[in-house]
Amino acid sequence: MSQQSVLYDAPGPRAKRVTLIASAVIAVLVAAGAYFLVYRPLDEQGQFDMELWGPLIDPSNEVFSQVWKLLGQGFQATLTAAALAIVSSLVVGTALAVLRVQLKATMKRRFVHHSRPTAIALRTLTLVLNGITRFCVEVFRGLPVVITIFFVASALPDLGVDLGRILWYLVIGLTLYNGVVIAEILRSGMEGLPGGQREAAEAIGLSSFATIRLILLPQAFRIMLPALISQLIVVLKDTSLGFIISYEEVLKQSQTVILNLENPIQVYALVALIYILVNYALSKLAEYAQRRMSRGRKTGTLRKAKDQPPAALAADLTPPAKL
Repeated sequence: MSQQSVLYDAPGPRAKRVTLIASAVIAVLVAAGAYFLVYRPLDEQGQFDMELWGPLIDPSNEVFSQVWKLLGQGFQATLTAAALAIVSSLVVGTALAVLRVQLKATMKRRFVHHSRPTAIALRTLTLVLNGITRFCVEVFRGLPVVITIFFVASALPDLGVDLGRILWYLVIGLTLYNGVVIAEILRSGMEGLPGGQREAAEAIGLSSFATIRLILLPQAFRIMLPALISQLIVVLKDTSLGFIISYEEVLKQSQTVILNLENPIQVYALVALIYILVNYALSKLAEYAQRRMSRGRKTGTLRKAKDQPPAALAADLTPPAKL
């Protein structure tokens, strides 16, 4: 009996026929709805005329180069902000995750090798730092990204911190939110690993920080890679919120094009298509990286088993003698 038949009953001929007919009917209904509710109203309003689409898709149009120059500058600004925010979010998130896991491990220590005042001071400091990090995670994870960006752009200049470029306010705002989200992803990945790995590391003399850095963190990155990539895609999309602080990313430049050409549907449709393609490419890159890492682990295990001499394998399989 196959595993598939154990999990659920395989559909019979009648069920397959019903599924096929239902799928065809739903596809026809969706196509009809798209035609009557989307295509025809837009066509009646002239939204498919080349007068509106020409500046975007016709190189012979007189404003084609100007439009794409503005959009190109916007996408360059978007990718710059996204790259900086992704790198900073990964750095901040990794450091925060390691700190939280380290603090949790330190809270279990009794500091028996220190004097009583020193032990009390160390335990108090650990509790305070744990409370501060947890408070920061809950605050910045609970705030909407748009409020975080607006708050950073408004508060830092009032405090006398002038970063010179609007770009940095957007990057800091995105980092505060996405950094704590990435930290929670990695922390849950490390704490979800079997406890025996930490115990084995402590048994061979590794410190708590070395255990996290050498054993827990690399595995957490591999296990949580899909969630990390999804969050990095969110960073790229959230750069579109830069328009609230007048950062000239692609959405801001699109609004300039729309004000001059009065074709919002066409411009937003094109920008959305480019966003979809970029995010799709990132998701496929994540799938490729995950497959490559998985294949690398399997290949390394097989190569190690192949290179090991038969005598060593037999020794590993031989049970220990009873005393």
